[in-house]
Amino acid sequence: MAGLTEGDVLWTPDDSVVRSARITEYEDWLAREKKLEFKDYAAMWEWSVSNLEDFWCSVWEHYRLTSETQIERMLDSKERMPGARWLIGARLNHAAHLLRSGNSDHTAILFEREDGVRSRIRWGELRRSVWSLREGLKGVGVGVGDRVAAWLPNCPEAVIGFLATASLGAIWSSCSSDFGNTGVLDRFGQIGPKVLITADGYLYNGREYPKMEQVKKLKQSLPSVKTTVVVPYLRDQIRELPPGFRTWDDVLDRTAHEEYTTVNSEHPLWILFSSGTTGLPKPIVHSHGGILLEHTKTLAIHNDLKPDDVFFWYTSTGWMMWNYLVGGLIHGSTIVLYDGSPSINGMETLWELAERLGVTYFGTSAAYISSCAKSGIKPIDNYQLNKLRGIGSTGSPLSPEMFEWIYDNVKKEIWLASMSGGTDVCTAFVGGLPTLPVKSGRIQCRFLGAKVETFDEKGNVVRNRMGELVITAPMPSMPIYLWNDDDGKRYEESYFSVYPGVWRHGDWATIFDDGTVVIYGRSDATIKRRGIRIGTSEIYRVVEKLPFIQDSLAVDLEGIGGSSQMFLFVVTRDNTPLTQEMKRAILDRLRLELSPRHVPDEIFLVPQIPKTLNGKKLEVPVKRILLGKKLEDVVNPSSLANPDSLQYFVEIARSIGKIGLK
Repeated sequence: MAGLTEGDVLWTPDDSVVRSARITEYEDWLAREKKLEFKDYAAMWEWSVSNLEDFWCSVWEHYRLTSETQIERMLDSKERMPGARWLIGARLNHAAHLLRSGNSDHTAILFEREDGVRSRIRWGELRRSVWSLREGLKGVGVGVGDRVAAWLPNCPEAVIGFLATASLGAIWSSCSSDFGNTGVLDRFGQIGPKVLITADGYLYNGREYPKMEQVKKLKQSLPSVKTTVVVPYLRDQIRELPPGFRTWDDVLDRTAHEEYTTVNSEHPLWILFSSGTTGLPKPIVHSHGGILLEHTKTLAIHNDLKPDDVFFWYTSTGWMMWNYLVGGLIHGSTIVLYDGSPSINGMETLWELAERLGVTYFGTSAAYISSCAKSGIKPIDNYQLNKLRGIGSTGSPLSPEMFEWIYDNVKKEIWLASMSGGTDVCTAFVGGLPTLPVKSGRIQCRFLGAKVETFDEKGNVVRNRMGELVITAPMPSMPIYLWNDDDGKRYEESYFSVYPGVWRHGDWATIFDDGTVVIYGRSDATIKRRGIRIGTSEIYRVVEKLPFIQDSLAVDLEGIGGSSQMFLFVVTRDNTPLTQEMKRAILDRLRLELSPRHVPDEIFLVPQIPKTLNGKKLEVPVKRILLGKKLEDVVNPSSLANPDSLQYFVEIARSIGKIGLK
């Protein structure tokens, strides 16, 4: 495909794809039942965002979602942000909807671990396991509104744990096993969990990481935890557990029967964490009804999931894509959980898995695709990916070169959907559609029901040029609130402080006249590594505890093809030289206390960290300087406490080259 440029068509759906697509089924239903017809997708999108209540009512009706009580209104009449209310009067349970579809003898979950451990869980077994754990959690005192925290690998117990928690009306929250104690405590310490579900360890890249000593220390720091449930992940048996600890099997009540606690639509479902540049990670609360509506719509219409699909996304339990993957159960699809390194057997590991398990929709990140390309592999030559019909990419922008790599090296007839959204809404709001062409470097469309726009500096809508990505009308999966934010101040400051009443997402984007979209990366200082947002404040708290560090600043430069370079700048105490031993200590401490994602690519010694007059670190101006912007265009020196400090970053920008945003 040499010679192609951004926007050139790489794939066009044939008639059979269009006929079998779930959006075609939905469109036919709208014409038949609602007398609504649209000349093209753009017209359908415009209807969906201009008539929010009608659109979401149609999703509810078409996909046969249910409430124990009569729904008074789909959306309150004010459609305000923040504060829009959905499914007013409804009582439902999210887990009940996830578990209602699959035939008992069909496969619900396929699980694989990097060391070859495999299991298959059928729908009947999954339901019984959820009911058993539900009764077990009730037995240790978990009820409506209590929090269940999980420090788990991407394993079936995590899915069962979430579903059992939600079935009780309790609130779920999870961190992946590679998070260190500090990172976990920064999250779970805010929400006061009653139960902690954890594993005795995890594996990654051929190495075992026992966790029990860390678990015991974490438990001591979480006084709210009354019971700790341990999954024997590395060992078949766990002996000599301390008081208050129980094994997974010991908690299960196998006499349990089907039961779900119905809750108000706006009742909390889970707490996800998304870190900002200051303070502790942000605890984002989503609702049963809001997530049900959003995931039902997006996974059916925009991911085209059907009951016979095998749905895979490479993720961990600490990324919102795990919650999204579990959402595939809504439509009766089989979900694939893979735990471990994606390159344990070389970069073809996941493509081999896709062939062997008959994956029909393969979800990954732009960074993984870029790594495959750099490794020189050609899955098209080695694997029969006959069942694979869709590839999803998210986490960071996917470049035209990586679009073309997929078609040249994975499969020529494939629907490639680059997606973008976020933890904040636990979904994508721009992404794929199986009935539209795929254009190089472009996201296919804005999603139905998501009024996504781009604004210039004055808040005017712009087209065909880069602007600030915003959402100008409510979405059901927007947070109902942030935990411990009683007056809503942090919520409003996080999303609505720049454009009052308009959700500012923090990405640069272009929306083109043909409806396609390009995302360029973060417009704020939040770091996004392998799809997960990382707060610089997390990094600073760990690095600046080291005795030889005086100050620090972290910046992430999102590059072409989904690659990411994170630079850490440090000031040493007494301006002593930064030795290799010091660098190793920094890297080791970040990896141990937080996670491998928090580890920078490069560490630089600087004489000062630039700060405002009130002491705030200048992460965004430094990032823009490193991306090649002129100093005078990014900051007013009179607003700085130490304006001379920026000159050093100008010199670094010259040495690393101008990365720039396309």
